[in-house]
Amino acid sequence: MKPANRLAFIKEYYFSRKLQEIKEMQQNGIDVINLGIGSPDLPPPYDAVAQMQLAAKQENAHKYQSYRGADELREAFADFYQRKFQVEVNAATEILPLLGSKEGIMHISMAFLNEGDEVLIPNPGYPTYTSVTKLVGAKPVFYELKEENEWQPNFNELEKQDLSKVKIMWLNYPHMPTGVKASQHLFHDAIAFAKKHDILLINDNPYSFILNDNPESLLAYPGAKEVGLELNSVSKTFNMAGWRVGAVLGSQENLQHILKVKSNMDSGMFLPLQLGVAVALKENEDWFKNLDFLYKNRRTKIIELVEKLDCQLEDRDLVGMFVWAKIPEAYQTSEEFSEHILQTHHLFAAPGTVFGSGGEGYIRFSLCVDEATIEKAIKRVEA
Repeated sequence: MKPANRLAFIKEYYFSRKLQEIKEMQQNGIDVINLGIGSPDLPPPYDAVAQMQLAAKQENAHKYQSYRGADELREAFADFYQRKFQVEVNAATEILPLLGSKEGIMHISMAFLNEGDEVLIPNPGYPTYTSVTKLVGAKPVFYELKEENEWQPNFNELEKQDLSKVKIMWLNYPHMPTGVKASQHLFHDAIAFAKKHDILLINDNPYSFILNDNPESLLAYPGAKEVGLELNSVSKTFNMAGWRVGAVLGSQENLQHILKVKSNMDSGMFLPLQLGVAVALKENEDWFKNLDFLYKNRRTKIIELVEKLDCQLEDRDLVGMFVWAKIPEAYQTSEEFSEHILQTHHLFAAPGTVFGSGGEGYIRFSLCVDEATIEKAIKRVEA
């Protein structure tokens, strides 16, 4: 059967292919240490798991659930945003739970993009922004993020472009893969830019609480709800990547458009998952302090590994669960270096070009492995 034409414009997700290759190496007896994937290896909050187990025994737990999400989950997200970001959102109308924020990228794109519309996408940036844009028939327009500009958008350069067809601009701060935070004026400038050019501004915000003592939300800035949406997730903050629970927050009008798409693509989330996440969102500061303690220790070890591999690190105090480093000068491309350490040391780290041409010359290491495993990787390189 001939596939749809849209598939000609996208490839299988890089990590989907690479993980299969690593699995085959392991099946052949090669002990590959995977430092490439941002899937938390730590447990979620105990109380959240207990609540999920308890809820699974409720009489109505296994029925279809609301497309808008459980009241308890929306209220927990609203309280979380008030406590952590000082942002007021209406739990009934300005929060839409999702099956993970990755699902939200597709729903938002389907709700707002027509064929031929253009989308401003960061380079380097999360590959799904590009693939989803192509899947819905829109055109990716990349804006360059450069180390000399601290990986921030250059709005002066963007103003020189023809923006007449641009419908959406993706932001992702704290930024993945580089780990930088939004500059002091970024969100303010982005909102003004979006208003001027009638662009929907979306901040994808899953990394705010990993090694970050000053979490920020786009929605905390004046005028943000008029032109903006924010995606968030419990995957990284609460070690719940496999639970597939996130949310999109913004104005009631914009969420109604997204709900039209969502309600035709799923039949609600499993209620025990929603109630478990609602408990997780109420965790106190000890949760975040303990998480940071573990990730700081891991980051110190990963930096040691990076230096053993002769990579260069400009910033040792990055946010999020990755370390972004320059490859050694002896290697021409990121993929060449990534393949070298895979075949030589049986270590996998993600080449920067996975995240766009702007990632050439860089490599990304994940903090989602324990210290003993990182120490094992260091000894391999030393040997």
